[in-house]
Amino acid sequence: MSEVVVTTQPAVIDVPGGKVIAEHVGRVATGDEGMSVAHMRAPAGWEEPAQTPDFDEVTLVVAGTVVVEHDGGRVEVHAGQSVRTPAGRRVRYSVGPEGAEYVAICTPAFGPDSVHREDEA
Repeated sequence: MSEVVVTTQPAVIDVPGGKVIAEHVGRVATGDEGMSVAHMRAPAGWEEPAQTPDFDEVTLVVAGTVVVEHDGGRVEVHAGQSVRTPAGRRVRYSVGPEGAEYVAICTPAFGPDSVHREDEA
């Protein structure tokens, strides 16, 4: 990247279960394959299938609780906390009863072909 870029209109991606993804940087919003940054809003009780992604992900929780199930157990990540999940590890994300708002940063960038959700196998 050789210039400063301000994202004024993130790419909004609706997903099943009512979760809304606003991608500010990444494959959809900017064509960036090295990193993605997305603002997520998930309603109470939202969950997704387990996945084994090809990217590292840092999840910064802004409001509510994000639950991360992994081979070593289960962690609840609350507002003001973050969690890092490494590439190649099986994880499953869900949110608490109040829903959640969070920011996900993935390196390399998130892509449907690199997330490897179990329901898509």
